[in-house]
Amino acid sequence: MTLLSRILGFVRDILMASVLGTGLAADAFFAAFRFPNLFRRIFAEGAFNAAFIPMFAKSLEQQGEEEAKLLAGRIISWLVVVLLILTVLAIIFMPSLMKLFVPGFVADKEKFEFTVLLTRICFPYLAAMSLMAAYGAILNGMGKFLAAAFAPVLLNIVLIGFLIVLVFIANADAKTAGFWLAIGIVIAGVAQFLLVYWAVRKMGFLPKFTFPRLDKDVKKFWLLALPVVLSGGVTQINLFIGTIIASTAGGAISILYYADRLYQLPLGLIGIAIGVVLLPELSRHLKGKRFEQAQVVMDQSLLFALLLCLPATAGLIALAHPIISTLFERGAFDAQATILTSNALIAFSFGLPAFVLIKLFQPGFFARDDTKTPTYFAIISVIVNISLSLALFPILQHVGIAIATSIAAWVNVSLLIFTLSRRGHYQLSFSQIKKYILMIIISVALAILLIGLANVFKLLLAGENGFLLQIISLGGVIGIGAVAYFIVIHIFKVQNIGQIFTALKRS
Repeated sequence: MTLLSRILGFVRDILMASVLGTGLAADAFFAAFRFPNLFRRIFAEGAFNAAFIPMFAKSLEQQGEEEAKLLAGRIISWLVVVLLILTVLAIIFMPSLMKLFVPGFVADKEKFEFTVLLTRICFPYLAAMSLMAAYGAILNGMGKFLAAAFAPVLLNIVLIGFLIVLVFIANADAKTAGFWLAIGIVIAGVAQFLLVYWAVRKMGFLPKFTFPRLDKDVKKFWLLALPVVLSGGVTQINLFIGTIIASTAGGAISILYYADRLYQLPLGLIGIAIGVVLLPELSRHLKGKRFEQAQVVMDQSLLFALLLCLPATAGLIALAHPIISTLFERGAFDAQATILTSNALIAFSFGLPAFVLIKLFQPGFFARDDTKTPTYFAIISVIVNISLSLALFPILQHVGIAIATSIAAWVNVSLLIFTLSRRGHYQLSFSQIKKYILMIIISVALAILLIGLANVFKLLLAGENGFLLQIISLGGVIGIGAVAYFIVIHIFKVQNIGQIFTALKRS
């Protein structure tokens, strides 16, 4: 479902570019969408799940389904009240908020006012997505993942539907398109919420709303959730900081955006997807005092994460230039832009394993009701990112931002792993360490192979031969690399390929 969502997301972005362009309406729309979307990623997808799922899992394990349903109802009732107040206040004071969020728009009255209008329209999307996250967390806590995983797909389907009408039927101008897309975002948010609401209801686990009371469980939820606002969204915060710093150089923001879009694909498919499944599974085992099973779940998650993440890292580093050239080099995106974006993608890609492992090891703390420790590490990570970005940007420009983001991620994940190990919560055996070192060596060899293949097929990968031949050639190089990687993994007994397919089929 995550893969389908990312593919449809690329289709959505292509259509958006054709209808919005890069002018006033595009700036206003993306700023308006980014504002609630940033908070959605940090709170709805991060803080709520991290705080709610361990509590929900404990209630399921120790008190039964009825008590777990009552707990969910009490917390969601409070969530509705908070979201209602937040939405009303944000809509009223949106001009003041936008002055802080997009200060560069203030001088252009038309752009600023249009941004305020679109953000007011879009902001209820945060409420819809927060409720979707709440009901999705119930499903995940019960071991049901499909409906919540399909919700982002539904967002892209709705927006693509709006865009098709705007592009092929209405022939709308950019400002009109921006207005209707903002409405489409809210409709898509409501549709996502209704999907998971229906799934919870079908399961017979629909929580009842109650008058909000600040009992001990609700207090515990908010005490756990608030620190995760920083720790759970540290990657987004670091990227946001990088964007602010990069805004002082022309073209740097767009270069970082294109590079970010590419490495976010494996991050979403591997890190986020595994993290979503890992937290409820780990929480239920720990609350049920099944510590051996919890270790097994962590071991399996780490193995699958590195098994897929390391070759993805090798591929992005080795094939950064042909990937960027194939996807983007046309029209205003010239050969120089390809080189600049490729350099940023390579710098980001060195941090990809760290971005994935953060999603993997943070649940080791969240499942134990410890949200403070990852928050401290997130603060350290942000400080490292700001310091390095300011130091490297004058020298390396946008590449310095990407390097700083990657180093900050490695600092964060190193602290997470060291602390889990020191506390005795997670230990790697010598055979596991040996296996992962061998996996790294094989991935380095894969990168060398891919660089060689890219040189052999250099003429076929050039844009002059047409997009179809270019995409087929790139797909062929990637396919050869993937087959070679998994054959070597199997031969050296790092992982039996048959076991991978059996595990995937079972899951």
